[in-house]
Amino acid sequence: MWLADLGNGKYKNPILYADYSDPDAIRVGDDYFMISSSFSNAPALPLLHSKDLVNWKVVNYILPKVPEFRYRNPIHGCGVWAPAIRYHDGKFFVCFPMPDEGIYMTTATDPYGEWSEPVNIRSGAGWIDPCPFWDDDGKAYLVAGVAKSRIGYKSVLHMVEMAADGMSLIGEEKKVFDGNLNDQMTIEGPKLYKRNGYYYIFAPAGGVKTGWQTVLRSKNIYGPYEYKVVLRQGDTKVNGPHQGAWVDTVTGQDWFIHFQDVYAAGRITHLQPMEWYEDWPIIGEVKKDENGKPLEEYGTPVSEYTKPDIGVSSKELEDKEKYPICAPDLDDDFDKDHLGLQWQWNANPDEDWIEFMPEKSKIKLNAVPTTPYRPVCDYRNLLLAKWASPEFTCVTKMSLKDMANGDYAGCVALGVNYIALGVTKQGDSYAVRKVIGNQNFDCDVSYANESKEDIPVSLDPMEFNSFKSDEKEIYIRYTVKRIGEETHVEGGLVVNGAPRELETLEISFDGEKYGFTTATESKAGRWVGVKNGMFISHNSLVKNQIKGSITVDYIKYED
Repeated sequence: MWLADLGNGKYKNPILYADYSDPDAIRVGDDYFMISSSFSNAPALPLLHSKDLVNWKVVNYILPKVPEFRYRNPIHGCGVWAPAIRYHDGKFFVCFPMPDEGIYMTTATDPYGEWSEPVNIRSGAGWIDPCPFWDDDGKAYLVAGVAKSRIGYKSVLHMVEMAADGMSLIGEEKKVFDGNLNDQMTIEGPKLYKRNGYYYIFAPAGGVKTGWQTVLRSKNIYGPYEYKVVLRQGDTKVNGPHQGAWVDTVTGQDWFIHFQDVYAAGRITHLQPMEWYEDWPIIGEVKKDENGKPLEEYGTPVSEYTKPDIGVSSKELEDKEKYPICAPDLDDDFDKDHLGLQWQWNANPDEDWIEFMPEKSKIKLNAVPTTPYRPVCDYRNLLLAKWASPEFTCVTKMSLKDMANGDYAGCVALGVNYIALGVTKQGDSYAVRKVIGNQNFDCDVSYANESKEDIPVSLDPMEFNSFKSDEKEIYIRYTVKRIGEETHVEGGLVVNGAPRELETLEISFDGEKYGFTTATESKAGRWVGVKNGMFISHNSLVKNQIKGSITVDYIKYED
């Protein structure tokens, strides 16, 4: 699968071929921590850790559930948007927006442990992308953007003083930058820093797929701010290179983490070198004259580069336990008494959805009732994982012996275009069910068009001896295959080289012969990349209300 570390002192971009969108990151000592958006999936707000800015692992989730009751159901595109993480006075702070509910703050002294109950420090809709900041004099501030869909306008950044403990806002909210007035439309995602007496706001503009990275600068935190564009796509294929975090190393190097929107796979994570010239940053590859003076005010994304100097000798770096070449987990043998950190539910989970059987290396998924009119994309208990490579195959093995009348169990690939493949039980009969659907959105409310086909197992010519055994085991294979590139027009701007992928689901009853193929061309979800996973649902209209379950043995990936 995708590994950014080339093992020779260099790395390739992206550092994560996975949908860790709207990343923000900090260094604490010689450790790096990164967080990202999670929308209506739970647990929410993934926390990743790295020792070198290239190799990352998910180590925790900030939120066990999305705040507010309505997220017991999937509300695609809502929930937790672009967050910020900061370390101040021995404590970690994570500030995150929910565009309909407000701005929240949560804290921890141990980032690997339990985080505090989030506090809504600015209730109401409209503000997004907040970033807290503590100044040298002890005063604290919050900078944030706005969502036009909630507040009626966009491209504006606000600043407000914050209580020193980060748990409330004080003073007057002031507009500090209006991108509508100076060719910085859709400026958002601000991150606030201070250097050499200047306040800097790093903020992307121009749109997610077609934009650039802007930096504002002022001697006064409330402005006025001057600005420069410091990172552009140039002649690379890294469209919309923006929104992220400035981080440094213990050796004094500066780096910038940002995302690139690659459509179905979501917003993948890149790492760019960064340098300063006349108190302005320039990000990426910089063209210079013979005297070392930059020829442009901006850089362009690098595809391959020397790894950050983290102040560790080459001999120490050979300790792969401390400095591993790694990526977030994919395979799962379910041999723990908790879910692996690659998994998120489609909505806030109930406690009885899952049971752990580590002694058998299995999990038990209990059927969750739903009406037959609810589309699969809105099942609450889809257990989902991110894509992790441009192309891959994974196989999930499960046992259906404990299914009940009215149950439907299988695997799903969830995006705006989605497919599901599994087995239904009606009385004592089984059928393979294929589902193909498409989601449409109106003000973040999804409406799905879905079709399904049931194929009685007994009528298919495939070999069913294994399925007829007491365990009733099935294998479901999910494949993502690149089928080309195309040009997209986004808001009047052109994105070249957008990847196209074909997704297929196939089922086997012996782990060797696969059939019942279901396929669709992939399309990202509402602000999120395509996710794949598993489920079991129960038809709530079936008179016999006994719900069944399945056990899952493993999911295994390969390129």
